[in-house]
Amino acid sequence: MNNHLKELRAERQLTQAQLAEQLGVSRQTVVAIEKGKYDPSLPLAFRIARVFGLPIEQIFMED
Repeated sequence: MNNHLKELRAERQLTQAQLAEQLGVSRQTVVAIEKGKYDPSLPLAFRIARVFGLPIEQIFMED
């Protein structure tokens, strides 16, 4: 699954650690999601969408 997480995080000037703290996950989880090595659970995807104020579909897309 592809995503725009890295770009969205950069636009808001958040570090990976800051985003991880807001989401209640480790920084390594944020890194893995950004690199496409880990697909977030549905609850985590909803939390990510809430942080950025966007629908999930604007953050994550199928390959």
